Amino acid sequence: MIDTVVNTKNIKEADVVILSAPYEKGVSFMGGTSKAPKKILDCLNNNLELFDINFLCEPAKKIKTAHKEIIGIKRLSPEKAVKKISEEYTKLFNDNKFIIMLGGEHTVSIGAFDAISKKENSKDITIVQIDAHQDLRDDNSDYSSHPTKYAHSCAMRRPHELGFNLVQVGIRTFSKYEYEYWQANKETIQVFEWTEKTKNVPEISEIISSIKTNKVYLSIDVDGFDPSCMPGTGTPVQGGLKWRYGLDLIEKIIEAKNVIGVDIVEVSPQKDCVLTEFGAASICYKIMANKFKTKLLS
Repeated sequence: MIDTVVNTKNIKEADVVILSAPYEKGVSFMGGTSKAPKKILDCLNNNLELFDINFLCEPAKKIKTAHKEIIGIKRLSPEKAVKKISEEYTKLFNDNKFIIMLGGEHTVSIGAFDAISKKENSKDITIVQIDAHQDLRDDNSDYSSHPTKYAHSCAMRRPHELGFNLVQVGIRTFSKYEYEYWQANKETIQVFEWTEKTKNVPEISEIISSIKTNKVYLSIDVDGFDPSCMPGTGTPVQGGLKWRYGLDLIEKIIEAKNVIGVDIVEVSPQKDCVLTEFGAASICYKIMANKFKTKLLS
């Protein structure tokens, strides 16, 4: 039998559920993100070396992993897509599954936050967002003639309104609307800028110390990484987290905090270049291994 990361069809017995949300109707620049979940899964199951040098084992042999795709969202309006994602996420979250959602654009994350807020106290959770953008717009009316409050540029405004704390890492481009909202909500929004005025990247310990809650949700927009690591994304911005720094940050957050959910979004597969989807698959596998390291060490 061929070894794969996704190793069970029985969601009930799974430790991890990889939830595909192939949606991109709220994007503002380049498309293609609806194709990302399949591409990332292909890399997970067919291209990654399963042996982890840190744990000296193959995590895929010890972690039960299932996959589910949210069917029928590609043609929905952003509002209806978020509702559908929330419904599907709720079923898995209520079943105490560790969910890694693969987007799709960042709008899909709003569905996860909506679902989590119905079971958990949002104020007890911090969203740690790796991203080039703040995604704090109230709507996208400043750049779209068909405004919605569920565009990818609103992906962090909606959960903040639900009470989630935000720690934003890698931010290097701002709209005035987002900046003003951040300045008015500094108690619950911590920003680590990656701009030209940032002389030194912050120590990882500084970022972790800024997280005020034990429960954390990781939202990873691949444009938060330097484009040399993740070139295939819808709204690329020069600069960003270096590859090793980003992985170390993710590992240390999982070690220090209770990570209750993850999404990896905004992969836009490029022709003749699989670096971004392979990177997303590598991040996904790294998260699984570190989240369930007690299984690996037993």
